[in-house]
Amino acid sequence: MSQSGGEPRHHPVVVAHHSGRAEDVQLRVADAITKFAGSMPFVYIHAVVFAVWMVFCESSPWPTLTLVVSLEAIFLSTFVMIGQNRQAAFQQMKADHDFIEQELELKTNTELTRAIHAMTMELHRRLVDDEVEPSP
Repeated sequence: MSQSGGEPRHHPVVVAHHSGRAEDVQLRVADAITKFAGSMPFVYIHAVVFAVWMVFCESSPWPTLTLVVSLEAIFLSTFVMIGQNRQAAFQQMKADHDFIEQELELKTNTELTRAIHAMTMELHRRLVDDEVEPSP
């Protein structure tokens, strides 16, 4: 990313994506949960909570712990899918934007090439005409 005025410049799709996500409370909550669930503090907290649960909370912790862990796995897998869908949508928006920009650049380059060709042909015509015509 290039720097201009001290702030990083982002792809237009990135800016639009972030502003759209910032407006939706549900998406912000999902992003926060996904971000936390994908971190080492999440792992550490779970290790401590499960150890405390197994040692101090229940005499037979496995049935209840299995239920809790299964439910948590269901919700976390849903958040993973939400994150994957979000990433796929973002990549598609970026690909669409890049395709449009490349098409525009190709069109501009084609027009410039045609203009240069026309100027070259005109210049050649004038030079050849000057050489053919006798000077007075």
